[in-house]
Amino acid sequence: MTDTEGRPVAATIPGLGTALLHPPADSSGPVFKAPWEAQAFAITLSLHEHGVFSWNEWAGALAQAIRDAQAAGDSDTGETYYQHWLTALERIATAKGLLNDTMIARRRIEWENAARRTPHGKPIVL
Repeated sequence: MTDTEGRPVAATIPGLGTALLHPPADSSGPVFKAPWEAQAFAITLSLHEHGVFSWNEWAGALAQAIRDAQAAGDSDTGETYYQHWLTALERIATAKGLLNDTMIARRRIEWENAARRTPHGKPIVL
């Protein structure tokens, strides 16, 4: 499989950390604090692999989400990194016509309702 610029996807992965503004990692790879973070990461990789956006587009979207959060007062300690990731993913998917604001709002409501129904300590199922 190739990326949107015709390069093999595997060739782009070694530079992924730099392109994605250094995601949290340890010696074994990316670190996720919650399953949704890993899911957002996987969705991003899949969309890229399917040619929806280039790494340059993604890096720009993520950088903008981080700048917007910092301008709004985010202290940039790394704790909110995947919140910015999700914001960038929503924005780029919307820009590419995969989502719209109504779909995102509806899903947030579904999530909040499911979270209220879910007993503490149990996984939230939509």
